[in-house]
Amino acid sequence: MQKLVGTLLFLASLSSPLVHAQTQPQSGGAEPYGIALEGYPYPYPVKMLPVAWEGRALRMAYMDVAPTAAANGRSVLLLHGRNFPGSYWAPTIAALAGAGYRVIVPDQIHFGKSSKPDDLQVNFDVMAAHTAALLDHLQIAQVDVLAHSMGGMAGTRFTRTYPTRVRKLVLEAPVGLEDYRQYVPLVPREKLIEQEMALTPEQYYTQLMNTYNPQLSREQFYPFIDVRARMMGSAEYPRWVRSYVSSYYAMWGQPVVHEFPLVAQPTLIMVGGRDRTATGRAFAPPELREKMGRFPERAREVAAKMPDARVEIFENNGHMLHLEAGERFHKSLLDFLAAQ
Repeated sequence: MQKLVGTLLFLASLSSPLVHAQTQPQSGGAEPYGIALEGYPYPYPVKMLPVAWEGRALRMAYMDVAPTAAANGRSVLLLHGRNFPGSYWAPTIAALAGAGYRVIVPDQIHFGKSSKPDDLQVNFDVMAAHTAALLDHLQIAQVDVLAHSMGGMAGTRFTRTYPTRVRKLVLEAPVGLEDYRQYVPLVPREKLIEQEMALTPEQYYTQLMNTYNPQLSREQFYPFIDVRARMMGSAEYPRWVRSYVSSYYAMWGQPVVHEFPLVAQPTLIMVGGRDRTATGRAFAPPELREKMGRFPERAREVAAKMPDARVEIFENNGHMLHLEAGERFHKSLLDFLAAQ
């Protein structure tokens, strides 16, 4: 039975448009994407929820995927990372829906197909409020939460802010296991904008590969790069960059590591042994740089301070566990969610 499940998950990953739609740079002759990913296909229908923020009318994109097997009456909320649209969850959505779960996948404001308000800074408390508004709209009282990378910070803040709405918490390669302000000085916003505007697609690819150390081939990973490369052709790309840069300051300046001991829900933290992702490492003094991003060590420290948490280490993997080690990742996820 486990072999059959693994085969189905593998086949589901092959069907993901994000993984196989494009394998080489397409920006040169292809139609540009809009900065809300207009023109870029998601694996499931996308809907929009109107939300308000400081008097601004914004749109929050989300996928709401029904179970494809007998429904178990539970819902799972998937929270994306900084450099990825919600579509990269395609294999995980298929695995969860195939196990009877309803799956909710928002693009937070500033990301994916949602609004890009470059004059409003990314804020994890606002993310939590918007996520709660989405669940209210869908009339979902309680969810299990799976959060990846930057989403780990958003998911932790959501769990702390709305504890009765979260049944279990799963953190995949979560940034925020340390307080980056202890290592990295304040970086001027103009400097980050200038650096991001100057990046070529190939430089962006090299940057993410060096940061995340994913055990994925170029053909598997380049589609993430191509999404941004195609946006570079949009006249609004500078606005996207300004919106994107604000997420750096959320990850650097809104730490959640001090909140983990207050998370009472059963928690599973899955991290890669080769993952050294750390916000702002390039700006840290050399003597501190190598102390950052030690995921197995930091995850164990955090879990030891939590009432009900455990850690699973994927020794030979990096930052993208649900794509690098899909069969093992999804089995661990489903087993944890199903356990009493």
